[in-house]
Amino acid sequence: MRRRDQGHRTLRATGLLAVVLAAGLTAAACGSGGASDATPSGATRSVTDATGQKVTVPEHPKRIVTLSEPTLDGALALKATVVGTTSGRGQGGAPAYLAAKAKGVPVVASVAGPDMEKIAALKPDLILTDASVRLDDGTKSKLGGMAPVVTVSDRGQTWQDAFTSEARVLNLAGRGNGVLAAYRSRVAKVRGELGGNAAATVSIVRWNSGEPSILLTEQPASQVVADLGLKRPASQDRRGQGHSVPVSLEKLTDIDADWMFFGTLGGSAGGQGDTSAAADKVGARASAKLLATAKKTPGFTKLKAYRDDHVVPVDGTAWTSAGGPLAVNVVLDDIAKAMAR
Repeated sequence: MRRRDQGHRTLRATGLLAVVLAAGLTAAACGSGGASDATPSGATRSVTDATGQKVTVPEHPKRIVTLSEPTLDGALALKATVVGTTSGRGQGGAPAYLAAKAKGVPVVASVAGPDMEKIAALKPDLILTDASVRLDDGTKSKLGGMAPVVTVSDRGQTWQDAFTSEARVLNLAGRGNGVLAAYRSRVAKVRGELGGNAAATVSIVRWNSGEPSILLTEQPASQVVADLGLKRPASQDRRGQGHSVPVSLEKLTDIDADWMFFGTLGGSAGGQGDTSAAADKVGARASAKLLATAKKTPGFTKLKAYRDDHVVPVDGTAWTSAGGPLAVNVVLDDIAKAMAR
């Protein structure tokens, strides 16, 4: 009888241990919003992301999903393997200026959020995001169950700092340093070619829904202008809480300068999945078309930039949204083409 009781106690203890272990596994699967629960296979390394969280990532990621325009830009510049990405703002596919390089990469996220089923089907080994993407704790926890999730940059960081962080996470710091060195060399060359335009002021305008907005100094295109030693008009030479600041049509002179680079996002990309080699020029064509409409706005043709024929239509997907080294090189090329002497 005593032996039977002892056996029952053993079985109860074993069952209790199983319940405890199951509860622990469930808690780990749910996790907090900060932790990545998926354990990478193969060699790994630990990185500290922009939120201060330590994340275990593959030593050499092979299946990367990028949830923001800058992380897609950076990964492509580093020649990393991207298997899924986000659509550009106001677009159905990847940002137009990246369309050729992102050819064949499926869109699995948008500004509205990630598509969990599509991401899971890709079996990623690393998911990259940044401060521009707002993931609630539940969403981040679900993503973390698929692959390590790393936030590569925080708000207020320069595109160079964000890109350097991404290169470090991807274990491609040396390649990243080369990309940045090439950019600095190109900046120095263009600066030396500006001639009389070296003292010019530069306005960056995004025109959507019949009204203009001005880009503030923390945006990547604005950083290129600053790197070249060019000045912004007083109305634009400031930081702000948002990406850009709307300008009322009654204060149209706030968008004026010696030179105006004029872009748009709405309708700037081709159709859903447009990844043709010409797609990276769609944004500039859309901006040129919209400029014809903007000219009908009272006061626009009186602006100095317009009277001097210094309004330059550009690809708004590179100029007026978030980006990385590939975007800023588009900006640099456009400035060189327009202003170098």
